[in-house]
Amino acid sequence: MTRLAVVTGGGTGIGKATAGMLAGEGFDVIIVGRRAEVLADAVKWIGPQATAVTADVSDPAQVPAVVEAVAGRAVDVLVNNAGAYISGDEGTLDGVAARWHANLDSNVLSAVLMTTALLPHLRRPGGKIILTSSIAAQRGGGGPYSAAKAALHGYGLDLATSLGAEGITANVISPGYVTDSEFFDGRMTPEGHQARVDASLVKRAGVPDDIAEAVRWLVGPGGGFVTGQIINVNGGTVLGR
Repeated sequence: MTRLAVVTGGGTGIGKATAGMLAGEGFDVIIVGRRAEVLADAVKWIGPQATAVTADVSDPAQVPAVVEAVAGRAVDVLVNNAGAYISGDEGTLDGVAARWHANLDSNVLSAVLMTTALLPHLRRPGGKIILTSSIAAQRGGGGPYSAAKAALHGYGLDLATSLGAEGITANVISPGYVTDSEFFDGRMTPEGHQARVDASLVKRAGVPDDIAEAVRWLVGPGGGFVTGQIINVNGGTVLGR
């Protein structure tokens, strides 16, 4: 039977590129996101192996729709890519709490709920869990977004520790500055872009395919002995540690 992958945040950017790569590798791919029209466009781009589920995976009431789409099949790959940088007014304690809750829900709770819901369906042995973090987790600068992405590191290590004996691997990919996504929509200036390019050792921005290629390695034959790792894909902006 054809292998199955689930990619959250699969309608744009890194998630879309990852889903397209997985389809090219022969997987059936379920892409998950909040906007039906964006997902529909992504399915057209990815091809007939892709199906879409419209759901906010930070909402426990919406996550079962993804499980239903799996339809009892074994899930070979789960890519927890959904997340966002959420700004807000922190002029009051209520504002601080609201912004932190929003960032933690979007980036951490989404991964926890999706992984928990699909855990009974992950292939044993051979299942792969991948969490998408951020360079912000390692160098700060993003406030609650940095903290939320750093929380994924601990969660990924916990998954690797608890699931390794069942033949399931869990790893975190931590991208650096990546263009061709919606992440910086309305927030990036030409000066900010150039500063980020200059900060990299290879003097270029990343693109979604750079992250998809790291996923290709992890889910392929060469990644079977890799688990519990934080894999930096950032052009050397932050060195490995």
